[in-house]
Amino acid sequence: MPTLAEAEARRRFAAARVARLATVRPDGRPHIVPIVFALDGDTAYSIADPKPKRGLDLLRHRNIAAHPAVSVLVDEYREPWERIWWVRADGSARVVVSGMERDTALELLRAKYREYAEWTTPFGAATVISVERWSSWEI
Repeated sequence: MPTLAEAEARRRFAAARVARLATVRPDGRPHIVPIVFALDGDTAYSIADPKPKRGLDLLRHRNIAAHPAVSVLVDEYREPWERIWWVRADGSARVVVSGMERDTALELLRAKYREYAEWTTPFGAATVISVERWSSWEI
């Protein structure tokens, strides 16, 4: 299975505009959602943003409280299959309601996403993921 060099895998991961966050529900069932994120070294950040949803009390946060092991996947798919790839970051997550880490998350996300820089509505808790393992594949 052809893998990317670690530096290239990290570069592609960091540059991606959207990822899929996989968590485990308290009853053991998987849960996966698309997220926007920012990467700083071996730490990935996401935040509960004010776009329309049921509220800022997110299932992914409750899942992380029960089972902190997570995976974050970015990929590129094109036909024909001449250039497809994925990068996965496996690690441990925690939810941060306030403080320096939440501020860092918001700062990094505002730098990466114009929409975050323009919103004045309050954001919720941040998800902070300590990446413990990088995996990748490409054609």
